[in-house]
Amino acid sequence: MQLIRYHHPANLMPRLSSLHEKIDQLFDAPAAWSGNWGPAIDVFADKDNVYVEVELPGMKKEDIEINFQDGVLSVSGERKEEKTTGAEGEACHRERFYGKFYRAVSMPTKVNAEAITANYKDGILTVQLPKAAEVKARQINVTVA
Repeated sequence: MQLIRYHHPANLMPRLSSLHEKIDQLFDAPAAWSGNWGPAIDVFADKDNVYVEVELPGMKKEDIEINFQDGVLSVSGERKEEKTTGAEGEACHRERFYGKFYRAVSMPTKVNAEAITANYKDGILTVQLPKAAEVKARQINVTVA
């Protein structure tokens, strides 16, 4: 007969936390190795427009491409790596991604493609997509006959 040491569940939490971190690193690693990354995107709407905000800190507007086709907004580009002034040697730790990226978002409603505008300020790209006239809510007056 072999005795197995009893482990109190509280002692398992550090090990599970460590396992969780290793699994996260495993799934994050391919993006870092390939040079591909995806910026964070927020999509929200009001009665007249759909707004898409994309986090692109440190990028130049010339390195960003925006397309709209068949109800899908796509944002792509490349963040070029710049050496920090005064830094010598190799990086010891990196969390920022560099290289090409591509993100696509399907619109929740029809939009007027001819009136789409984009603004890039403080590292945030904001794309305003006006809703098509046929999907906007409109008030109907009732007349008494």
